Amino acid sequence: MTAKKGIFITMEGPDGAGKSTQIDLLKKYLEDKGYNILLTRDPGGNDISEAIRGIILNKDFTEMGYMTELLLYASARAQLVKENIKPALEAGTAVIADRFVDSSAVYQGIGRGLGIDTVYKVNEFALQGIMPDMTILMDLDAEVGLARKKNQAELDRMERESVDFHKKVVAGYRDLADRYPERILKVDAALQVQEIHDIIVANIEKKLGLE
Repeated sequence: MTAKKGIFITMEGPDGAGKSTQIDLLKKYLEDKGYNILLTRDPGGNDISEAIRGIILNKDFTEMGYMTELLLYASARAQLVKENIKPALEAGTAVIADRFVDSSAVYQGIGRGLGIDTVYKVNEFALQGIMPDMTILMDLDAEVGLARKKNQAELDRMERESVDFHKKVVAGYRDLADRYPERILKVDAALQVQEIHDIIVANIEKKLGLE
């Protein structure tokens, strides 16, 4: 029996877009296809990357420079790729990540004004040639996403940014979807949960040949 090839799927979108719900449904779908699953998040996923995440999202670190922020994200990502993602893919595992390099492209590249190309260039060293086979973009207007997040007890440093910043993030995501349509699937996050999942599954089966 031929060993399964590892696949790497990332879930992207603005805060409050419902990524976690769709990740759970996607995990169940891929398990039913016979895959071992690695669920992870970016930044995070291991002790070192989680420690860096704590620095990045600390609401008290308001003086953090934009390039510092970008490099911290890239550092956490480098450790995640080395320690978790690359070994899992080599073992034939399906990796599902809540955010990855595209988040930096929009949050730091567009939101912070550092430029998308700069972000991808910096992250070349972190990614070790690893890019998602498919990226699912949960597309939602910034105001709607922020309204959903207001139910949380406490917002982190990035979530506390202005509405204008989050509008830039949403616009950046939409720009990425237009730039990389072969990899990024844009889904209307205002649809019903099952409807979104059905769209995701149909596209995964088409793009990754998992019928």
